[in-house]
Amino acid sequence: MAGNWIAGAIRHPGALHEDLGVPKGQTIGHQRLLAASKQPGVVGQRARLALTLEGMHGKKLKKPAPKRIKR
Repeated sequence: MAGNWIAGAIRHPGALHEDLGVPKGQTIGHQRLLAASKQPGVVGQRARLALTLEGMHGKKLKKPAPKRIKR
């Protein structure tokens, strides 16, 4: 199954929140994740994983409705 690697990658849920000083329950902003992803070590790895998972979340963009041609 494709989703098994995610379960193995998330060993310490909430650890990135503790590392960045963000209270649990609040979202970590995208800019803060980008800055943390440049750090070396475990904090950078966790931030890069969070960015990867954020991209997989499937943010839906609103598309304009197609124009109908009257005949």
